[in-house]
Amino acid sequence: MIKQAIIPLAGLGTRLLPLTSVFAKELLPINGKPGIEYILQECIDAGITEVIFIISKKKMMIKKYFYSDKFYKNIIKKKKDPKILMEYKKILKYKKMIKFVYQNKPKGTGDAVLKTKKFIKDKYFLMLLPDDLIVKYNCSKSMISTHKKYKSSVMASMKVDKKTVSRWGIYNLRKKVSKNNFVIKEVVEKPSIKNAPSNKAVIGRYILPKTIFNKLLKQKPGKGGEIHITDAIQSLINDNERFIAHNFAGKYLDCGTMNGFIKSNIEIGKLWNFAWLVLVMLV
Repeated sequence: MIKQAIIPLAGLGTRLLPLTSVFAKELLPINGKPGIEYILQECIDAGITEVIFIISKKKMMIKKYFYSDKFYKNIIKKKKDPKILMEYKKILKYKKMIKFVYQNKPKGTGDAVLKTKKFIKDKYFLMLLPDDLIVKYNCSKSMISTHKKYKSSVMASMKVDKKTVSRWGIYNLRKKVSKNNFVIKEVVEKPSIKNAPSNKAVIGRYILPKTIFNKLLKQKPGKGGEIHITDAIQSLINDNERFIAHNFAGKYLDCGTMNGFIKSNIEIGKLWNFAWLVLVMLV
């Protein structure tokens, strides 16, 4: 059973400038809650018991957010507000399951994954990219079920506009194994429109085998001088490691751009308003 997850958080967040010049993008509020908390809750609901954050020294405010015991204790003592106490208990719950490792130079997602090598215990682990929110559905939980069924590595998948393929890892299919699951033949990091094998993209949820660390140790930098996780995945596919593309349900939200961040606030706000309306009607 998959119990560990890793979350790369060391990125510079340039697509969200100027906000990220002073603030970690993962702590920016989405409908009143830091974006990273949505990712953590997805992990908890999927049965994950340990989460490894990969951060840089420039983003120590993320660690400080989860280690703010003294601040909360002082506020609780003064105000005795049950809402603040509830918030503190939530932070304590998250703190117990989080470990921190460091990637101080932005060398790509593959390099970030490699930083966690000595902490991964089991044959497979989950990776979530924090820019990608999937709402109305627990994608990680569904992927873990798919992994359990097919005994394979799994990546979340959706079709994208052909004009945008150069933003994504794009894959080609080998065969269909069920309605929403397909064996991947080839995956390419951010191809040109002309060279893209399809318009089927890998979204920021992965179940990866521990053997990927051996590939990453030997891997040379790819596009942009970075170590790309997709290159290591393709190398494993060439060695007959089976990767399943899992077409997820739910709604995908890109929180990594300014437009996407604003839209995410609106969409999640709508969900909360609808939930409150249903609750009021039931009462």
